[in-house]
Amino acid sequence: MQIFTKARVYDFMRLKFSAVILSAILFIGSIFLLATKGLNYGIDFSGGTLIQIKYEQVPNLNSIRAALSANETFKNASVTEFGSEYEVVIRFSGSSSDVGLDIGESVSELLKDTGKLEIRRVDIVGPKVGDELRSKALMAILISFGAVLIYIALRFEWRFALAAVITEIHDVVITMGAISLFAIDVNLDTLAAILTVLGYSLNDTIIIFDRIRESIGTSRKDNINDIINESVSATMSRTILTSGTTFMVVFILYMFGGEMINGFSFVLMVGVLVGTFSSVYTAAPFLVWLKFSVNDYRAKMAEKLKLKKEKERTRAMFEKGVV
Repeated sequence: MQIFTKARVYDFMRLKFSAVILSAILFIGSIFLLATKGLNYGIDFSGGTLIQIKYEQVPNLNSIRAALSANETFKNASVTEFGSEYEVVIRFSGSSSDVGLDIGESVSELLKDTGKLEIRRVDIVGPKVGDELRSKALMAILISFGAVLIYIALRFEWRFALAAVITEIHDVVITMGAISLFAIDVNLDTLAAILTVLGYSLNDTIIIFDRIRESIGTSRKDNINDIINESVSATMSRTILTSGTTFMVVFILYMFGGEMINGFSFVLMVGVLVGTFSSVYTAAPFLVWLKFSVNDYRAKMAEKLKLKKEKERTRAMFEKGVV
């Protein structure tokens, strides 16, 4: 079935119900994952110590675990490969205060029989600092939602603002659901990626909303569905180019960037896909469900234009000394 006209205006709104059902399934599924499985908080938010070690030969992880278990502090430490088979990461909930000397030296001494090694990195975050960072991360997301709401309400109209905020919540929840599903460590890098997704999705949404506002003033059509189709179609080439190139870059980072940025790039990949989809099939259709009226909006714009012209005429008369 053809979904576009001869003028290359694609009938996106024909698929809005199917798209909303898909969005609802992903949204509810993400909430279920977050409620049951939860998030895998990294050192930044949970507190604890992370030690990155590089061996000259391929290490035996079981031997490392056995050596660490000899010390009560490292008994429940997690040992995993990091990036390559020559590097490992040790995570545990304790801090340097649990050990009487430098924690790197303590680990080196415990693992001296497992091979020649080099301590590459030691990150220590106390539990209080982790709780504080977690609270500030939540605050950062809430503030961003509030700023979006105020900005769009002032620039457009309250229905646009509400639709944009609903879209942003949709994107964040689904992205966090993917983080939970694939057990990605939630740390400061992940938070930065989530905030980047918010900005990226908002940028896409603003461009479409701006085009809708322009189309309302130039189009002769009164049906909001037709205007949305025209506006989204007009911005589609830009959306494909921007989203496509961004996704390619982030995908390359995910494949070849190494373990350090895998979480960051994964979140961005999911965010680009979800944000692009929601800008077209969540943000714009919500204007219809919020009973946005093209004629009422045109009347408001005409009234604003009339008041503006009256002010300009009054100012001109005042400057000429007529008033």
